[in-house]
Amino acid sequence: MKKLLIGFYLLIIIGIIVCLSNSDIFASKNSQAIAAGEKLYNKNCLICHGKTGKGEGPYAGTALNNQHFLSTVSDKDLFNYVKFGREGTSMPAYDSRLSDKDLHNLVAFIRDWQNKEIEFDIPKTILGDSVNGEKQYNLYCLNCHGEAGAGKVKMGTVLSNSHYLEYTTDQQIWITTAYGREETRMGPSLKSLEGARQLSEKDITDIVSYIRTLKPIKETPNDYLKP
Repeated sequence: MKKLLIGFYLLIIIGIIVCLSNSDIFASKNSQAIAAGEKLYNKNCLICHGKTGKGEGPYAGTALNNQHFLSTVSDKDLFNYVKFGREGTSMPAYDSRLSDKDLHNLVAFIRDWQNKEIEFDIPKTILGDSVNGEKQYNLYCLNCHGEAGAGKVKMGTVLSNSHYLEYTTDQQIWITTAYGREETRMGPSLKSLEGARQLSEKDITDIVSYIRTLKPIKETPNDYLKP
């Protein structure tokens, strides 16, 4: 019996050592991926998205170092955004420039900016009235995102872009509209939040439904490509 107990404890100790060892290996690999991703970011992304990732580059670029944004997207989302780009905008597709390994390293670097995970309260079903959504959009969103989601330089994302519509879920659009993105022009819109707009959940759902009716475009006005 004593030998069995000793053997049992030895197995536990060995298991702990293996787990700690695997954890160290994972941490090391992740650190290597982040370091490699930083080099790729500085070479390919910094000019638009900025040195700190807050969209402060000389050319128009989304703020990636943003806790609201990072809490709404998965690593797969980030991978697809970079790989396929946004056709017709200054965000090119990198599938022919970077390997999948490079893309994963770049995602690891961007994800390392996330220091908290924000939980959002969103409707279970996002299906609204697109007619009312268009009215609300024209009142509150058109000034930055342009007519029919065409976008404006350093003001608002091109919502009618085919890649945006394909790789962005209704939930992600709803969250961004309702909660905004801190430290950017995109303030919160949901009623009771500290934003200039005070829209109901239904209004925001209607806006998302309207955005889904936009005709996907592959080309964006040339002024969107200018710094």
